[in-house]
Amino acid sequence: MPKTNEKIGQLIAQVRQDKGLTQAEFARQLNTSQSAVNRMEHGRQNLSLETLGRVSDVLNKQLISLNDGAVNLLIEGGHELKGEITLKTSKNATVALLCASLLNQGTTRLKNVARIEEVNRIIEVLSSIGVAVRWTGENDLEIKPPAKLSLDKMNKEAAKKTRTVLMFIGPLMHLFKEFNIPYAGGCDLGRRTVLPHLYGLEEFGVGVHTKTGHYEVHVAKQVPVRDVVLYESGDTTTENILMAAARAPGTTVIKMASANYMVQDLCFYLEKLGVKIEGIGTSTLKVTGLSEINKNVTYSPAEDPVEAMTFISAAVTTDSSITIRRAPIEFLELELLKLEKMGLKSEVSEKYKSDNGHTDLADILIHKHNGNLKAPAEKIHPNIFPGLNIDHLPYFVPIAAVATGRTLIHDWVYEDRALMYTEIKKIGVNLELADPHRVFIEGPTRWKPADLVCPSGIRPAVMLLIGMLAAPGQSILRNVYTINRGYEDLAARLNSLGAHITVLHDI
Repeated sequence: MPKTNEKIGQLIAQVRQDKGLTQAEFARQLNTSQSAVNRMEHGRQNLSLETLGRVSDVLNKQLISLNDGAVNLLIEGGHELKGEITLKTSKNATVALLCASLLNQGTTRLKNVARIEEVNRIIEVLSSIGVAVRWTGENDLEIKPPAKLSLDKMNKEAAKKTRTVLMFIGPLMHLFKEFNIPYAGGCDLGRRTVLPHLYGLEEFGVGVHTKTGHYEVHVAKQVPVRDVVLYESGDTTTENILMAAARAPGTTVIKMASANYMVQDLCFYLEKLGVKIEGIGTSTLKVTGLSEINKNVTYSPAEDPVEAMTFISAAVTTDSSITIRRAPIEFLELELLKLEKMGLKSEVSEKYKSDNGHTDLADILIHKHNGNLKAPAEKIHPNIFPGLNIDHLPYFVPIAAVATGRTLIHDWVYEDRALMYTEIKKIGVNLELADPHRVFIEGPTRWKPADLVCPSGIRPAVMLLIGMLAAPGQSILRNVYTINRGYEDLAARLNSLGAHITVLHDI
């Protein structure tokens, strides 16, 4: 239980700090010592149900529940997939666009938005500060900011569940001279530094100070006096700096920018607002901002390449042939080449445009490999675009498991994600952890069913689900909120291809 105690301890510390209690005050109310509280918050104290009950009473917050209404998946594996699936729009693009809507005093309408938990959390945050957000039709969103936002009413619980909240700084710096933002949450993938955001924002006169449980932001707004060179070419960092530049009068040059799909979608939206951007799809962006934006616009984010890679992985792992419609092909070409060199045959249709008018789409037919995949000669590793997508890497784990030979997967980006890959050993994969960033996989795999709890990372969780689709017999994947953060109705959509997944609700 050490890992569990550590996570519960972190939660206790976070809630205590949110309540404004010192360790000493908290200890007095618990009728224990400050040293015991310190051990508890660092995961070094065994926690009985009675102790957890007393902690919950003092903090006025239920920390755990034995029957918490979790959603679980019962998977009957070993079935071949067939048919076709049409992709939904990008989760990562949508959450950035929701943040960017704060730049616009007019109404933003987003078309064909995926109804996922990550989007729901951002909507909760926006609504709590006074933004009028409503679903229109089946999957369209309408966003209208008020004359003045009420940041003091921000839904902190929703904000802490997503890393996206960090991207509120870019738009809010144009509206307030000082404000607070809760610590960013999201997938627990190890240390994910916010310094590249802060260094970039400094060029616009923004100072961010770390306080207990939140970031304190002070703005002395200025136009950058030099090119803004990003300390790290991250997607969310680039998006934050783009939003800072969008309402900075004059021209800002952003260098070492990410050119990834969600950044491009944000650029296309900003252009609809009247912001001029040169260099979209490259690592240097030249942004001519506007001091004010008040425009009614409608925008359709492009389809999700990560979802495409999910279905590719499911097809390959289960040795199936399926067609994936409306795939953003520019962001999948390297992945398809890697698979081709492993022996997979696929067909790509002629290109056509997404509804945003910019992104190239294609239909991809994945053929059965009949057990003839071979391990790649070189390691599989991610990189910033145009490299292999960082979010696609976990989906090569079950693919490598059905290939003959030894594959090295090198996940250099996150400290803890490769550790999550080791869970797939429980369904039969011969996996060796070399270090926190590298795993060796020896295939082919004799899959077996298992009863497992979702890891906290979206992609490793779906990786396990894909492996369970290949494992003959019944598996259970428990508490799939993690998956629902990034996917809409994934179980139902896999079932439409011939999977046998039953959704179970704890009572």
